[in-house]
Amino acid sequence: MSEYSPKKRSNIVYGGYEKAPNRAFLKAMGLTDNDISKPIVGVAVAWNEAGPCNIHLLGLSNVVKEGVRSAGGTPRVFTAPVVIDGIAMGSEGMKYSLVSRELVANTVELVVNGHGYDAFVALAGCDKTSPGMMMAMARLNIPSIIMYGGSTLPGNFKGKPITIQDVYEAVGAYSKGKITAEDLRLMEDNAIPGPGTCGGLYTANTMGILTEALGLALPGSASPPAVDAMRTKYAYETGKALMHLVEIGLKPRDILTFEAFENAITVLMASGGSTNAVLHLLAIAHEAGVKLTLDDFDRISLRTPEIVNMKPGGEYVMADLHRVGGAPLIMKKLLEAGLLHGDVITVTGKTLKQNLEEYKIPDVPHDHIVRDVKNPFSPVGGIRRLKGNLAEEGAVMKVSASKVKYHRGPAKVFNSEEEAFKAVLEGKIVENDVVVIRYEGPKGGPGMREMLAVTSAIVGQGLGEKVSLITDGRFSGATRGIMVGHVAPEAAVGGTIALLKDGDIIVIDADRGKLEVELSPEEIKKRRDEWTPPPPRYKSGLLAQYAKLVSSSSKGAVLLT
Repeated sequence: MSEYSPKKRSNIVYGGYEKAPNRAFLKAMGLTDNDISKPIVGVAVAWNEAGPCNIHLLGLSNVVKEGVRSAGGTPRVFTAPVVIDGIAMGSEGMKYSLVSRELVANTVELVVNGHGYDAFVALAGCDKTSPGMMMAMARLNIPSIIMYGGSTLPGNFKGKPITIQDVYEAVGAYSKGKITAEDLRLMEDNAIPGPGTCGGLYTANTMGILTEALGLALPGSASPPAVDAMRTKYAYETGKALMHLVEIGLKPRDILTFEAFENAITVLMASGGSTNAVLHLLAIAHEAGVKLTLDDFDRISLRTPEIVNMKPGGEYVMADLHRVGGAPLIMKKLLEAGLLHGDVITVTGKTLKQNLEEYKIPDVPHDHIVRDVKNPFSPVGGIRRLKGNLAEEGAVMKVSASKVKYHRGPAKVFNSEEEAFKAVLEGKIVENDVVVIRYEGPKGGPGMREMLAVTSAIVGQGLGEKVSLITDGRFSGATRGIMVGHVAPEAAVGGTIALLKDGDIIVIDADRGKLEVELSPEEIKKRRDEWTPPPPRYKSGLLAQYAKLVSSSSKGAVLLT
């Protein structure tokens, strides 16, 4: 840690007689000279009224402000954009989901640097807001801390707990006449009972857990449900903790070492979390100046057993994990097995090992949700990186969400998610097919949409273990089945996925880490020579800008400068 002045940044904007006009703007809002003399810190809230995931965070920001003030800071709230993935899913709106991650990071940079704030707290909820906030923390590298806003409670359908995953899959079931319209409506009405993110270990909850695994959030702060009183307590303590970081000058890049990322990947693999976390960890590492690759994910996956039993591959939700000890329970088991670096520093100013030694795990049975490393649900991690002539840079598969690890079958090729979804609902996908959805990558989409509507319809039709799907797009954390995403190079830049034709035989081998098409090198070269790139789907606006700047998914789909 370098020597740090708590007021170094804000003094440039508000200090001295010549900055009287600048201070006048603050005094117009009721701030006093005493307020301005203290460190001025942002409270970045990913918030809007688009959906329930972040709806409660604006209220929690006021509690964070109390914590900041109690520890000698002057807090200023500002908002960052949110795209609710579950609402955008299956439409053009989903193209803006991954884009929003960059906009969250850019918004925080804009407001914090534009106003000379000395530090900031980040409040996040739905999928892209946590990684976007952490990217901003790494980029700005000033004292900062994140708090995840928590998940919703389980819904209820005829006495059984459900999540939004069940509703998506019910669409496929309804299309096949397996459930009634009344049942579908009942699930729709009762799947999400209140504020918070989707309940299973989907992307939002995965990234929430990883805020702790990276050392950027207070221990135990990820798992309390949005409506739990603990959420308010953590909001206050997070505000106080930020001011301690300001005092000691501890910054994100002091925390975000390569070892911290190894810890996060280990927790990801042990928990069976979302494949989206691969993209997000690569992007955060990029902002932190840490060299992280897809090979690191596969290396760690092969040495890390999966010890967590949560949806979509398992049975339980985040509220259940909270009752038995949350992320600290998972990390304690991994640390005791020698799978984590315990000496990394965290936002508490203490090491990960010290935090876990001090954290009290509830004395309740937990083996049904989190097992010991010696008795895992699977001997390897929940995500595998696949490579081969169909994915020279790599692809990812959530092996924890499928009983089938090997599939060989004929391709049915679609150039958009909409084409594929229509074919599924019309019953045109049959056993042993390999559904190929291309031109949905970071550049080709653009925006790398998630294919949850398609994958859920396949599962809902009873084909989840009989049909596979590959795409240069993404998957929701709620996806299950034989699904391979992030195929790189993507179709839009001439990746082999662009050259596939109906009937080509594709082999998915998760155990060997292979994704291949049974074509000779000569045939692939011939097709590549004949291939011409399609015109850009957007010629102006945000998506056109994004398509020009975005990197490969194998690099985290970050914006290149």
